[in-house]
Amino acid sequence: MTEHLAPVLHVRDARAATRWYAQLGFVMEWEHRFAPGLPLYVGIARGGLRIHLSEHAGDARPGTLVYLYVDDVEAAASAIGVTELDDMPWGRDFEIADPDGNRLRIGTALGGDGS
Repeated sequence: MTEHLAPVLHVRDARAATRWYAQLGFVMEWEHRFAPGLPLYVGIARGGLRIHLSEHAGDARPGTLVYLYVDDVEAAASAIGVTELDDMPWGRDFEIADPDGNRLRIGTALGGDGS
């Protein structure tokens, strides 16, 4: 098993959030609900990137910022309709917010290795 990190983001509707993240190439890997009518918890992935989307009231804080390193920041920006990218000392990136207010900074590092 390869080690990875999976930040947890609070969402109101995990299925709707999964559809929004699909624009960035994320796919649902699994979903969990303790019982019918209880909050949904979903795992999504894009290559080696993992994010957990949780409807549970105590999980995560609104407005969380997650930085996602991708191989092609221009393609990611285009997929979500972003036309303006920032050239930073560490690479090229942009910031967006999902429908629940979680912020994503998406970029490609200068060396391309995410460091």
